[in-house]
Amino acid sequence: MGSVDEGARPWGRGQVFACPYCGLPQDRVPTLEQDWVLLEPGVDVLAHLVPAEHRWIVLSDGRVTVYGVCPPDPFQRCRIEHRLACPGQRLPDLWRWLTAMRAENARRSERQAGSKAGPELPPDLGLPDVG
Repeated sequence: MGSVDEGARPWGRGQVFACPYCGLPQDRVPTLEQDWVLLEPGVDVLAHLVPAEHRWIVLSDGRVTVYGVCPPDPFQRCRIEHRLACPGQRLPDLWRWLTAMRAENARRSERQAGSKAGPELPPDLGLPDVG
C-alpha cells in the first residue's frame, strides 16, 4: 500500500493486469482487509443495481470495501469484480446489464486478439500500378 503522503488515488489508475481467461485489463485494487481485488476497469454502477455482497465501494484513500447496506443510497455508485464481467468465465446470468457487459467484453476481447495479428491490408482493387 501507498504511504500517507501519496494522498487519494483515483480508481482506474492503479495496477492493471491482463485477465488470464479473456486477456482484457482488470484493475488490482487494495481492500480494507489488507488484500487485493481485481475490478472491472472504468465501470462504476449504481449500487442499488448490484446485490450487497458484490458492491465494492471506493474509499477516499483508494482502497475498496464491500458495501452491504440494504437498501443503499439511490445515488451511491460501486464497482464490480472483473470475474463477474469476464466473458471467459462461466457464471450464472446475475443481472441483465451484466450479461450485456459480458457480451461487449467478449467482442472487445475478440477485437483485441485480432489486432495482435497485425494491421489489416486494404483489399486489392485491381487498379493499375503507377510507375
